[in-house]
Amino acid sequence: MKSYRPYTKSRRHMTVLPFKEYVTASEPYKPLTHGFKRDVGRNAHGRVTVRHKGAGHKKLYREIDFMYDKKDMVATVKTVEYDPFRTGYVGIVDYKDGTKRYVLLPKTMKVGNSFLVSENAPIETGNRLPLKKIPVGTFVYNIEVKPGSGAKLVRSAGSFAQVIANDAGYTHIKMPSTEVRKIHEDAWASIGAVSNEENRLVHIGKAGRSRWLGIRPTVRGTAQNPVDHPYGGGEQRQGRGLRRLKTRWGKPAGKGQKTRRSKKYSNVYIVSRREPGKNMRAAS
Repeated sequence: MKSYRPYTKSRRHMTVLPFKEYVTASEPYKPLTHGFKRDVGRNAHGRVTVRHKGAGHKKLYREIDFMYDKKDMVATVKTVEYDPFRTGYVGIVDYKDGTKRYVLLPKTMKVGNSFLVSENAPIETGNRLPLKKIPVGTFVYNIEVKPGSGAKLVRSAGSFAQVIANDAGYTHIKMPSTEVRKIHEDAWASIGAVSNEENRLVHIGKAGRSRWLGIRPTVRGTAQNPVDHPYGGGEQRQGRGLRRLKTRWGKPAGKGQKTRRSKKYSNVYIVSRREPGKNMRAAS
């Protein structure tokens, strides 16, 4: 991590990632990029549906290949790049037929390395196979929820899941949250863990840097008025006066409380619920 001399209070603890050690290209590959208007937390009617989003730096979207439809064809990594829309590093890969694609890179993969998307690919970092072909105990990322749907799960920096069992046409996957989930054995996944594991150590340092990232301020519930939040009101600081945490709408929140809908469609695929307050690295 890169730190700075504390010539201001906000600089004292600020840290940034040492991009120069990893990133090999300063400009994106133009044919695989496009601009667009961000939603900034609004729905089609312009109403705020997700709070604390807005402003932020203008960004160019990289079209990442999560389908991996080029099978049985070796791909070679040509660049390692920063992507403003995701925490892991991305890179341009060149397939044997000359096609170029952006992909999410795993740890240890550098320029010149190659990978293979195939049912018969060896169990090596970056290679992509159906879950039924991946040995128990292997770390995986970029996991499909349904066969052919494209990678949806485990895509953030440094994250990985683990194959722990195969049973009755399903593979049991231990997710980064420690939840154990069943996924169809014909769904595909990549071997390894997502790059840029140091991302979790970054200290933002100042409010302005959050605004650059499109994150707006959050006001504490206890600092609000009674009409705006269950914790609001009172003359001075005080406890919330409630046994369980609540959101401003009175719904359960945080600290190990269950917030998942009891009749959610995917409940049948959950073998064991996650352990509150822990992640996979701490539990393993």
